[in-house]
Amino acid sequence: MSNTRRQSQSRTPLLADYDPGDYFCEMLGRRGLSHTREIRSRLNALDNGGLRRRARDAETELLNLGITFTVYSDRDAIDRVLPFDVIPRVLSTKDWEMIETGVKQRITALNLFLHDIYHDAYILKDGIVPADLVQGNDNYRPEMRGLDLPHGTYIHICGTDIVRDGKGKLCVLEDNGRIPSGVSYVIENRHLMMRAFPDLADGIAVAEVDQYGERLMRAMTEVAPQGMSHPEVVVLSPGIFNAAYFEHVFLAREMGAPLVEGRDLIVENDKVFMRTTAGLSPVHVIYRRINDDFLDPEAFRPDSTLGVPGLFRAYRKGNVTLANAVGTGVADDKAVYAYVPRIIRYYLDEDPILPNVPTNICREADGLAKTLDNLDGLVTKPVGEAGGYGVVIGPRSSQRELRELRTKLKADPANYISQPMVSLSVCPTLIGRKVEPRHVDLRPFALTGKSTWVLPGGLTRVALRRGSLVVNSSQGGGSKDTWVLV
Repeated sequence: MSNTRRQSQSRTPLLADYDPGDYFCEMLGRRGLSHTREIRSRLNALDNGGLRRRARDAETELLNLGITFTVYSDRDAIDRVLPFDVIPRVLSTKDWEMIETGVKQRITALNLFLHDIYHDAYILKDGIVPADLVQGNDNYRPEMRGLDLPHGTYIHICGTDIVRDGKGKLCVLEDNGRIPSGVSYVIENRHLMMRAFPDLADGIAVAEVDQYGERLMRAMTEVAPQGMSHPEVVVLSPGIFNAAYFEHVFLAREMGAPLVEGRDLIVENDKVFMRTTAGLSPVHVIYRRINDDFLDPEAFRPDSTLGVPGLFRAYRKGNVTLANAVGTGVADDKAVYAYVPRIIRYYLDEDPILPNVPTNICREADGLAKTLDNLDGLVTKPVGEAGGYGVVIGPRSSQRELRELRTKLKADPANYISQPMVSLSVCPTLIGRKVEPRHVDLRPFALTGKSTWVLPGGLTRVALRRGSLVVNSSQGGGSKDTWVLV
């Protein structure tokens, strides 16, 4: 028997020692998922040492390509590579159909909700959602009242965070309808995976992701001001020091649109123009990656140097479209999130396809009482934070941390919600020399112009620290390529 054959027969399959424990595994399910059988077989045929070499090469390529994000709290480094795990997360056709239809349903309802609260406010008058929760929200913009938007679209780009619980059930953890980020990693992860592991994907029908830039440009042109046959679309960035600046550059390139900063735009006669070497050029649609507060120093924060004076005036006149619309933050507020199932039923007369994680609203006496009585068993979140900051996981917190949280809750209950700790599903993940289970979530990206299209798959974020449930990149998480089988 040849040496090569003996080595091949003695090689330990890659997943041989992999044990997800009591968690639902995206690769194995409970008893072995049929749709991942071929991929598991191919993974088991891979050499561990070769896998690790290809993983190191992939990380080096990410750095060379400048695919980074910024960690403002880290004094040692401005830019970091988002860690990439080379074992893909695989979704069945059936699961994807549920995710896609559930996301479309949710965005349809949220756009109707936003139009309503800035017009007749029927949902508030009917008591479905508390009026003070909406109109007293920091993200509610009275300046948007009465403004009609093309096709009634407020949320043009949405990232919906979805998790799978211990029983394998898909549910929504939160909505991101302001300035969702991360889609660039979805596309670059796929390119990287196909270069590093063409043998793993060969002959397997996986949905493509390369059409995102074209679809985004199409959605932007669909919502241009009326009468624009060839609208000029730009991507507005706060600049190079923004955490997601790589993504701004990436998306502008994918769309074939100019990347601009506030200083590159000017408003004259309530119309927006871009400064170019050939003079002023009209701008009709702005895909903005700047928060509401900083968009226009005349309308919002007068100290903002990132925005464009007079931009909101041009917007109110209907001479420019902003994506996402001003004031969409109400719809992805963590307290309003608890009412989304009711919002869906109110506007669409349908049950939610993707349920929420059960949520206690601490601004309500009952929700606060339940939270205070069960702090050590709940996940408590400040409604105004993002990126995993301020989240307290009760079962994993010290008594001192819980006492501090109790004090904060009593002082400002409206700032918090709480949820049961979801046993997030896991994926096999390459950690050092071993394959170990790590918790994951999923952020599909949806684009809405006249209608809604969802990019197949999405950003699978993975908590790389053992036992961690926090998948955010700012908290040490990484990402995986997400394969939707077709």
